[in-house]
Amino acid sequence: MLERFQRFAVYYAPAPGTELAFAGSRWLGWDAEAAIACPHPELGLDLAEITEAPRKYGLHATLKAPMHLACPPATLFDAVETLAQGLAPVDMGQLCLRCLDGFLAIVPETQTQALTDGAALIVKALDPFRATLSAQALARRRAAGLSPRQEELLQLWGYPYVMEEFQFHITLTGRLGAKAMTDALRAAHAWFTPALQAPLTLDALCIFGEDEAGRFHLLRRVPLRG
Repeated sequence: MLERFQRFAVYYAPAPGTELAFAGSRWLGWDAEAAIACPHPELGLDLAEITEAPRKYGLHATLKAPMHLACPPATLFDAVETLAQGLAPVDMGQLCLRCLDGFLAIVPETQTQALTDGAALIVKALDPFRATLSAQALARRRAAGLSPRQEELLQLWGYPYVMEEFQFHITLTGRLGAKAMTDALRAAHAWFTPALQAPLTLDALCIFGEDEAGRFHLLRRVPLRG
């Protein structure tokens, strides 16, 4: 079954059945756990259009970015299980809605050093299973415009937004203009506020796989047990 997935990633995703998991899947129009499209809520804006870019990834925050593997998928799954045994859950505190570089996201009100350090450990531990980036993949990453340090991180870890460049975020839209962002923030506050009342914890590593159509599926949730 795993052979149908071309890339794999390790993400944070809210636990199934929670308010955030439900709200996020409906907002994006894709339930990565059930692998089904969801109807968007009626919020007075074209959600199908503004969520087109992040939809295929499902509701998530990146810990280890999508990668082609240099090993059988089962080897990565075993490595994630082993890693999770030694990692303790990380309190992320209160989350909020924020505009990040032109797109709307859910982020911690204050990102703790424990969260930054935990994400760095995950990147380092799982990097041996990543295949070397192709020239085309490198060009796509560079097209966004990278700082010298981000270029260095891209070369080292296959992704430029890691280590001190890491910002925990759950992407909710593509890049928006000022008016569209104002409208999206208004709608998102109405839709997500009940789901963001309680502080959240990074309590599991979620392995996602990208199918032939480019949609990501939640394949396994591994609780942190350290």
